[in-house]
Amino acid sequence: MNGIPAHKALHLPGVHGYADHKSVAAGELLRFHVSSDRAYRLSVCRLGTDVEGRSDDEVLHAFAPSAARVQPIHPGSYVHVEKGLPATLALRGLSFECWVKPWSVAKRQTLAGQFDVPAHCGWGLFIEAGGALAFHLGDGGAFRADAQQAHGCLAARRWQHVAATWDGRVAALWIDGLRVGQWDAPQDVRPGPSPLRLGASAVDGAADVFLDADLIMPALYDRGLTPDDIAQRVAARGLRAPIGRSVLACWPLREQRGARVADASGHQRTGRIVNHATWMIVGPAFDAAKVAPNEDTESDYDPFADPTRGHGLRLASDDLYDCRWDATHEFRIPAHARSGIYVGRLRFELEGRDAEYDISFIVRRPAHAAAAPILVLCAVSSWLAYASTPFAKNVVDDPVWPRRSEGLENCHPEAPAFCSYTYHRAGQPCYQVGLRMPWPNASPNALYDPAGSGFSQWVRLERHLHVWLEREGYEFDIAADIDLHRDPAMLARHKTVFVNGHSEYWSTPAVDGLDDYLCRGGSAVVLSGNTMYLRVSYDEDMTVMEQRKVDGPDHDDSAPPLGPPAGPFGEQYHSQDWARGGRLKASGRAAGRIVGLETAGWAFADGDDFGVYHVTQPGHALFNEPKPLGLAKGQTFGHAPGGGLPRAIGHEWDLTLATLARMTHEVPAGAALPEPPEGIEVIAHGIRRVPGRLDAYLDYFSNLTESLDGLSAEMIYWERPQGGRVFHAGAVGAAWVVGSDPIFGALLRNVLHRFGVQPR
Repeated sequence: MNGIPAHKALHLPGVHGYADHKSVAAGELLRFHVSSDRAYRLSVCRLGTDVEGRSDDEVLHAFAPSAARVQPIHPGSYVHVEKGLPATLALRGLSFECWVKPWSVAKRQTLAGQFDVPAHCGWGLFIEAGGALAFHLGDGGAFRADAQQAHGCLAARRWQHVAATWDGRVAALWIDGLRVGQWDAPQDVRPGPSPLRLGASAVDGAADVFLDADLIMPALYDRGLTPDDIAQRVAARGLRAPIGRSVLACWPLREQRGARVADASGHQRTGRIVNHATWMIVGPAFDAAKVAPNEDTESDYDPFADPTRGHGLRLASDDLYDCRWDATHEFRIPAHARSGIYVGRLRFELEGRDAEYDISFIVRRPAHAAAAPILVLCAVSSWLAYASTPFAKNVVDDPVWPRRSEGLENCHPEAPAFCSYTYHRAGQPCYQVGLRMPWPNASPNALYDPAGSGFSQWVRLERHLHVWLEREGYEFDIAADIDLHRDPAMLARHKTVFVNGHSEYWSTPAVDGLDDYLCRGGSAVVLSGNTMYLRVSYDEDMTVMEQRKVDGPDHDDSAPPLGPPAGPFGEQYHSQDWARGGRLKASGRAAGRIVGLETAGWAFADGDDFGVYHVTQPGHALFNEPKPLGLAKGQTFGHAPGGGLPRAIGHEWDLTLATLARMTHEVPAGAALPEPPEGIEVIAHGIRRVPGRLDAYLDYFSNLTESLDGLSAEMIYWERPQGGRVFHAGAVGAAWVVGSDPIFGALLRNVLHRFGVQPR
């Protein structure tokens, strides 16, 4: 298990795998981590020019056949405290109290204890299926049913104070300061040899019975708390640590980052978080009025200066961000390997037929080699955000990824299946995804809704541009946006940069890197929609990506999850950098100020709903220099010959601030519409004439509005007053039509010519 305490193992059927890096430089060593219940063959391939298939993929290396080897996963987060109460200590009193918000009470969960069933059962506090609190007072030996009683009922999705007390003779359970159960308990109580855990107990020595809840200020005492003690702890609302000689341990959870959980009692019962969990959770005393209610404007709110915020930790029984599998294969990428998208391709037999499983990764040009004039950024942060069902059931035929990334069929009902568009199993909003995990959605063969259209996101979508550049003779490098996050100055080596595909999720270092590059005179070609919309951050090891979507201040958190996955208001602050998450414009990085357009809507519609571009400035230089395209005003492009699919204007799209202002009918209190940037030239309108399913047109503040006669996207050329030039196509589907529409291809050649880039 690579360094975590004994933990319940989940053995998965099928073939699954990942590479230890999502992006690697030529010449570097790459490791593959594979779990398979059947024999397989692994090869390393550079993807060729056949976007729809594998006909000309280049095989760099083929490994010898591999035997089946299933590597289990170990989901579930909790706090492991190695220094528990001494195993043989004869306790004369014991209490545990904390604030807890269960996300579900559908199954048995552990709040805290030193409890290892069946052989080492000391004390433990549990939430039983249905919500009852259960307090176990054992002698550290074999489980005895008569050592436990359950009383009361906790509600899901609401903060409640809980306490379990025992004064040596009488035990009691308390919820929100009210005694919900009391019984005689004169027995011998000893902790036993099991480690102390918060959010888990053990079964046969392995951590199990995980908690799906938020915790605030858990504390352990060597005496039975009195009713007055409990009343004071309830009144403290989780904001004040208990003091006194009777405190055996208290974890205020003030760290808000990392795996260490300090003990404030002086007894050095420091805890370690297993499987990451989630920091920066607001507690029961939080005053939502202190946070600016408008998600699209900057705020001077400081979560660390708010005395009402509290310091919460969110645990989930399906938390998993690193499979911790052993490396099964190693391959050093040749130093001369061309930059591009590669796969580790696993071939195996499934249902009597040949099947394949691709592990996608990016090979970039090494830093010491001369850079190509063009750099194409892959939207890896977005690929990760959509990486639901990492352990999807294997299929023989190419998968179609369902609407809104709800995921494919899971290979095991208990395997994690959360991403930025799906909740954890118990309903917790997903704020984090792991990089050392499989991501079958990033397979070059994964499609997307609408079914039958051929539309895709992620790798398959972005490859249309790579194939076109290669076919047209342009020299280009490929890198991931996570590479730009690591090295914001990397763009300086190139004449122009492509932002490609569905490039929605950006870190602030990556945004600043692009803006700085443009300010120094660089140029950008943006073939994306929903561009630079949401902020992400990464931990120092680049193993976990974080994003935060939250509901409004008046949202009823006790209601079942509806709509896009979002968390309680106030939790929009990242634990990786403690900065505000959500939409980038709230962090002072509005896309409209950097690349000229802002997110303006989306449609998960039928294929026929995709629209096309209509020329608004036929005399513009980009339509005429160096090659005249012969377009007239109103003429269409951005579609296959004859007007069929692929068509560019669909899925998600962007508009200028000036147009969004026209679509904004109500300005939220405390907000203001910004002045549009100067110099933006709109050369074409992207129009959708057929209303589709699940359409959403957004105003500047991301509130629902109406379209302006079907206007969905704008294509712009912008010589920025602050420096740099931008061509922005304004729609996710722009990357889809590259190579299918000769006019769009000729326009791109004119754009690259203007940016000083010529074919070889």
